[in-house]
Amino acid sequence: MTTAQQTALVYGLLGFCVVWGIVLVPQLISHYARFGRVLGRRVAATAAVTLYGCLAVAVVLLPLPGPGTNRLSQTVQLVPLQWVSDVGTELARHGEPSSHALFTLAFQQVAMNVLLFVPLGLFARLLWRRGLAGTVLLGFGASLAIEITQVTANFGTAPFVYRIFDVDDLLNNTAGALLGWVVAALFVALRRASAVAAAPAEPATVPVPVGRPRPAVPAGPAFAGRPVAPHAGLRAGPSARQR
Repeated sequence: MTTAQQTALVYGLLGFCVVWGIVLVPQLISHYARFGRVLGRRVAATAAVTLYGCLAVAVVLLPLPGPGTNRLSQTVQLVPLQWVSDVGTELARHGEPSSHALFTLAFQQVAMNVLLFVPLGLFARLLWRRGLAGTVLLGFGASLAIEITQVTANFGTAPFVYRIFDVDDLLNNTAGALLGWVVAALFVALRRASAVAAAPAEPATVPVPVGRPRPAVPAGPAFAGRPVAPHAGLRAGPSARQR
């Protein structure tokens, strides 16, 4: 990590302290008004997003060019994977073997660009419930906005362009957001699997076959309560013979 990056991180932390102090009080008041208590997870999520935003802005924009800053000889780099050649050039310049590629400044810059967008992918999956395609578009859009800011000298607020518009930065930043989404998706899947494994097993139930409904059978004989006509072949009782 270079001295400029360390300085940017320090200013990013200071900026977070200021912004977090402004955001925290209204959030606590809102929680008490809506829920009657403070929701710790939401407060922590807001703090994490605020910290990430402050550090990202600081790393991208700082340090600003001073009076003695040299102008860049190249402000646009449109060759994909140019960083691979830069690693080889740096190794050859210092006479180091290819096994030291991870320690070159060019590779460390690539790693920083990837890691810079990993939290964005985590937030997209865990907090904002974005899918894979949405996260890739979000990472690419945020990286493109950063590169445009740099190539326009912070939209004309800087005295001159002091950062390169690099297509490799677009690719590496997007890859970092994708990597963060994959890590978050694996975490969610493992958490759900452990929750299912820890849940008590439900007792097995035997299904009861359901047949066609049948009409109810009356309790007494079907002829109960109906007058029965005397049969022609039956003998009449005593009351019938007495006339």
